[in-house]
Amino acid sequence: MPYILALDQGTTSSRAILFDSSGAIAAAAQHEFQQFYPQAGWVEHDPTEILTSQIACAVEVLAKAGARPRDVAAIGITNQRETVLVWERATGKPIHPAIVWQDRRTAAQCRLLEESGAGETVSNRTGLVLDPYFSATKLAWILDHIPGARARAERGELAFGTVDSWLIWHLTSGAHHVTDVTNASRTLLFNVVKGAWDPELLRLFNIPAGLLPQVVWSSQPIAEVTTTLGLGGIAIAGIAGDQQAALFGQLCWAEGEAKNTYGTGCFLLQHIGTQFVRSRHRLITTVAASAQRRLEYAFEGSIFIGGAVVQWLRDNLKIIAASSDVEALAASVPSTGGVVFVPAFVGLGAPHWDAHAGGLLIGLRRDTAPGHIARAALESIAFQVADVLDAVRSETGTPLGALRVDGGAAVNNLLLQFQADLLGVPVVRPQVTETTALGAAYLAGLAAGFWPSPGHLRAGRLGDTRFAPRMSADERAERRGRWQRAVDRSKNWTV
Repeated sequence: MPYILALDQGTTSSRAILFDSSGAIAAAAQHEFQQFYPQAGWVEHDPTEILTSQIACAVEVLAKAGARPRDVAAIGITNQRETVLVWERATGKPIHPAIVWQDRRTAAQCRLLEESGAGETVSNRTGLVLDPYFSATKLAWILDHIPGARARAERGELAFGTVDSWLIWHLTSGAHHVTDVTNASRTLLFNVVKGAWDPELLRLFNIPAGLLPQVVWSSQPIAEVTTTLGLGGIAIAGIAGDQQAALFGQLCWAEGEAKNTYGTGCFLLQHIGTQFVRSRHRLITTVAASAQRRLEYAFEGSIFIGGAVVQWLRDNLKIIAASSDVEALAASVPSTGGVVFVPAFVGLGAPHWDAHAGGLLIGLRRDTAPGHIARAALESIAFQVADVLDAVRSETGTPLGALRVDGGAAVNNLLLQFQADLLGVPVVRPQVTETTALGAAYLAGLAAGFWPSPGHLRAGRLGDTRFAPRMSADERAERRGRWQRAVDRSKNWTV
């Protein structure tokens, strides 16, 4: 069996990647799917399109490699986290579109819960903050707004899951309703200290326990695919939320090791070991994926709009035809010309956690050109990462020797050089940048015996590309100050 198949279900596309025993990519397939915005601040997906696009990618990637199901040792699944799906157990049909992690419709409910004093209880048990980003209030919204949904949930007729649960349910013909510890840790319903669903949190959010999936480890044999869609008989042996999968794929398995993923959002995670610790600087504490079948933890700073700002330039401003065009457009000018872009389209995530902040594009002049806006958009990604890294440094007190990076936007050399300049530390990009999918593959392959040990993976690591900082300390401070003033304005923005 020469391959591990990673199913990488993301926010804007589904992908499937075949990895060989060296961890190299043998073949890949990707399909974008539609985004729905029913109201301002609402973001939804079609659950059926998520499923069909993911299965189509999986079948396509096998065909590209000339492989058959018997050539695949195991499947690892990684997914957009916090996105909520509810479906009928009898039919597998969703009762509502998937409510995406970016969705802000429950901001008022989160504020009321915070004002009631529930924030401390939630953070002590989950490591999270009360924010619409996480799953619980979105799940409660579906139960309260779809006629009969709450009563059906109480009768055990409905199932809740994040995207991993949705995929596995259908890949196993409804026989397995599961999630792993990393995805469970993002719901506001899972006690990350005890490693179990928390009855008090279920009462707080008014969620019937019968909706919930079984929680499994991130690296263990779970089930075999039973569908007849070209994947039948392959074992599912790895599951992890996308950012925990990327942390694992970057080989950040020891306390103090950190990575940042540039995807639709940006996510900086630092491994903190096997003891749960709450952040003092508005980071979150999340469960890290592990091959040891034990609870491990990471500090995380989540940025809502990272690479999505490039899609906004493409789809809304239409100043680029394809996302890959942004680097050339940004490089067509030597600087932003004083333009600053705060892409707070759905509020601000860590370390600000301001659900009501608004996006700002300021510093425009008569000679401002599309290149200046494109460059400011790329720089906005790096500025947000720097804000989170400042919080991580304050939390741990340990200087970071280098920032390991991955994700779709990590192929952008201009972005990574500016990131190194802004941080004053090297930025290191691995040869295989698809570390989210690679992490899912590693988790599945270790569970299936495809790779003999984690040490074997570390010994076989491929070469990296290193970006060294070149900006002076004075220029860095001036640019950071200008960015902070713009962020402060975004927090005070009112329509």
